[in-house]
Amino acid sequence: MFTGLSAFPLTPLRDDQVDLAAYTRLIDRLVAADVDSIGALGSTGSYAYLDRSERRAVSAATIEHSGDVPVIVGISALRTSQVRALAADAQEVGTDAVLLAPVSYQALTEDDVAGLYEDVTAELSVPLVLYDNPGTTHFTFSLDLYAHIAQLPHVEAIKIPPISGSVAEVRERIQAIRAVIPEQVHLGISGDGAGATGLLAGCDAWFSVLGGTVPGAAATIARLAAAGDDAALTESARLAPLWDLFAEHGSLRVTATIAEHLGLVTAPCLPRPLRGLDGEDRKRVIDAIEALVLAE
Repeated sequence: MFTGLSAFPLTPLRDDQVDLAAYTRLIDRLVAADVDSIGALGSTGSYAYLDRSERRAVSAATIEHSGDVPVIVGISALRTSQVRALAADAQEVGTDAVLLAPVSYQALTEDDVAGLYEDVTAELSVPLVLYDNPGTTHFTFSLDLYAHIAQLPHVEAIKIPPISGSVAEVRERIQAIRAVIPEQVHLGISGDGAGATGLLAGCDAWFSVLGGTVPGAAATIARLAAAGDDAALTESARLAPLWDLFAEHGSLRVTATIAEHLGLVTAPCLPRPLRGLDGEDRKRVIDAIEALVLAE
């Protein structure tokens, strides 16, 4: 569950309602591509814009359509009581694991974040993935905090932010994290442009945004990297126009444009007030994905 390609799909909306029909087609697409796990209700899944009942419905639909593919459900929320409730819902509908980032409006301290994970893991019966996403949460985990949380019950993986640099430079950072966490805790890289480098440098998994919409391209990179083949870097470089667009506009807006262009969801599919890309920005995304589709 915490190795290989973990694909994170969109949660498309239509007329301000979760479009479960389109969503389950996305899940069916991931199962057909033989991804290693599915990450529902991550940042790409717009979890922060959905209420509890919507999130439960998305979780249940993911599990219903996932077949033998393990499912990881995001349970992040502002209040600990809300996180606990979402964790209970996810477990009741049969998730294999949960994913938790420290979401806040007021800035969080390390004690706040440690307490969140202590409170939530005390009631869990499934594995938990610590989600370190400083670009969204504006909180950065220290090595000491990684070490503390990784010792808690049910913590079995850490989703780390992208690391820039060569394979050797990234490996140094990964080894520094591994040195302070239990051996059985897995590490997964996020940030699609860093996926190939992270896997080659020793990460166990790649938590991929592109993999949730265009799983074939992501799976090629993940399988090459898992085999230690530097061709994964070449494949990733081929997608540099998409990685640049992710960096410029955020992966959610770019992925939504891709899904809309490919006819996988109805446009517009983002929760308002978020607006999709238009004009020249949209054309750049379409050109990049068309080039990818033609190459495949």
